[in-house]
Amino acid sequence: MRNYEIMFIVKPTLSDEEVKNVVKTFGEIITNNGSKLVETKDMGQRELAYEIKKFKSGFYYVFEVEANDDKAIKEFDRLAFISNDVIRHLITKLEK
Repeated sequence: MRNYEIMFIVKPTLSDEEVKNVVKTFGEIITNNGSKLVETKDMGQRELAYEIKKFKSGFYYVFEVEANDDKAIKEFDRLAFISNDVIRHLITKLEK
């Protein structure tokens, strides 16, 4: 079992309902591909250190994931790059 931490930033121009839908959709990507979503942390809206895609702030979220393989992680990575709603993401493999 491998453990991962996924941090992603959702663009600030979305409504609260749209932000919740983005987080729910990306959570389902993890679970539908055979991994377990251990914890979801809402870090709130924060200022960015520098502009990303012309945004100065964003909604930060952190997923803690347990996975047997990297299928769900690769799918999350692929869809996060494509998504217009996610302005940045980072996937870290945790050593436990």
